[in-house]
Amino acid sequence: MKTLLLIRHAKSSWNDPDVDDFDRPLNKRGKQNAPEMANRLTHRGIVPELLIASPAKRTKTTARIMAKEWSYDKDAILLEDELYLCYASTFLKVITKVDDDIDTVAIFAHNPGITDFANYLTQEIRIDNIPTSGVFAVQANIDSWNNFDSARKSFLFFDYPKQEVV
Repeated sequence: MKTLLLIRHAKSSWNDPDVDDFDRPLNKRGKQNAPEMANRLTHRGIVPELLIASPAKRTKTTARIMAKEWSYDKDAILLEDELYLCYASTFLKVITKVDDDIDTVAIFAHNPGITDFANYLTQEIRIDNIPTSGVFAVQANIDSWNNFDSARKSFLFFDYPKQEVV
């Protein structure tokens, strides 16, 4: 069984309009939401074995904050250039590179690609937008990540900071 977590970067700052999109940092709310969402995953009994992130500052920072909550070495986060503002199809390319010894992987990326990919994964739920720090999770009954695309996926949950915790 393989579990995929799609995590949108935390809320970024728009205080400086001259900062390039790639270099935008997190704002105060983003820095609060990221560890909160990591803790929610931990309470669900889910801690990813591998973190893959877009190298954009806001995405990389989100991954590092969550990694700290999971005692995951921030230097072990894989940065994939192609995840920056990518199309949904790019996620599949990244997923097929994951070692089959890994059962749970978290991919940190951006809209609109991350929402498009989440909607591609399952017919069980349709979402308009994965909000910042949102987590969309699916599972596939496979042994190899190479089979992820063709496998039937089961929707696990969709959670985000402003959603009430049950």
